[in-house]
Amino acid sequence: MYAIIETGGKQYKVNEGDIITVEKLGVEAGSDYTFESVLAVGEGDSIKVGAPTVSGASVKASVIGEGKAKKVIVYKYKPKKGFHKKNGHRQPFTKLKIEKING
Repeated sequence: MYAIIETGGKQYKVNEGDIITVEKLGVEAGSDYTFESVLAVGEGDSIKVGAPTVSGASVKASVIGEGKAKKVIVYKYKPKKGFHKKNGHRQPFTKLKIEKING
């Protein structure tokens, strides 16, 4: 059984037992989190697609922890002007393990 969930403005296809990283949720490690915005649920050849979400469907996940992604360097310059600007950014994330899909 799989589901397509939406969180942080992105969509993820998840199966039970998957470990995914999503945008930071601000939840403690070891606690549970439930996704209510399930866009589709499928098993084998059958699929239920919501408009926009599947009513009564949810995905339960346990929070493994939070962290920061690798640093992304942003470098701007303008030729012949002597303008250089260097900036770095590390995006925070939450790591989840999908426990159960209710569809």
